[in-house]
Amino acid sequence: DRPIAFMIDNNKNAQPQASINSTYMVYEIIVEGGETRLMALFKGKDADQVGPIRSSRHYFLDYAMENDAIYAHLGMSPQAGEAIQKYGINNINGQAYDTGKARTGSSLYWRATHKKAPHNAYTNTASILKIAKDKGYKTTSNQKSVLNYSSEEINLEKENAIVANTITIPYTSSHKVKYEYNEKTKRYTRYSKGKVMSDEMSKENITTKNIIITFAENYTLDDGENKGRQDVVTVGNLDGYYITNGKAIKIKCNKSDRKSQTKYVDLDGNEINVNDGNTWVNVCPIDSNVVIE
Repeated sequence: DRPIAFMIDNNKNAQPQASINSTYMVYEIIVEGGETRLMALFKGKDADQVGPIRSSRHYFLDYAMENDAIYAHLGMSPQAGEAIQKYGINNINGQAYDTGKARTGSSLYWRATHKKAPHNAYTNTASILKIAKDKGYKTTSNQKSVLNYSSEEINLEKENAIVANTITIPYTSSHKVKYEYNEKTKRYTRYSKGKVMSDEMSKENITTKNIIITFAENYTLDDGENKGRQDVVTVGNLDGYYITNGKAIKIKCNKSDRKSQTKYVDLDGNEINVNDGNTWVNVCPIDSNVVIE
């Protein structure tokens, strides 16, 4: 199955988000206003409700392309619109399908009544696949996975591995992310803005098996609109961490161009293997004071 990448609102008024625990990979990157947005990737799973859906930002497309994903969003920045056209990205803009009303049997994008706009737009995997087929997009993929998954449990026992029971990632002064390790489940529980995050559909806490941190330069665009939109440098030899099972190692996140797949390598240059399970990729500011303890 070809992955589907959904742009997800991460404002406090959008939480809890729907079906995040059904993803195999989530990217979190800074946007304007001191906030972040999420790009949630689904593959081979049906999710009856996904969202809230928000508009595209151009640097998320770099990670959508490397996963060969159909890209679902609701509107876009000018920079994202230019990139979608330039790279011929198979995208689905919900503005063409949004009813602005509560869900019905024929809704492809709809508005929830328990949240306020713009934090209340939803869709699902079946709707995106229907639209994709109507547009002639392929719905299968033979592209190699970005991550190398291991069939055997990975424990980071290298000399340079450090204890990683709590990970704190301050994106901005107003948005801080934290992960807490559970030794029994061997998974990390995710916190945002001081509160544990939960899945709107399952009501369960949001957890992950793997965490990747990438330190990337960001700056405010001078695009004449004064909206504080950001640019994020995704290409290059970026520093980072791989975290799993209560340990962390330093890594390099190598991306040669916007379309190419990121290679996550250890400090000896060997591509890392990751544990089977879902992964959160936190692309955070290069000067973020990340604490791992």
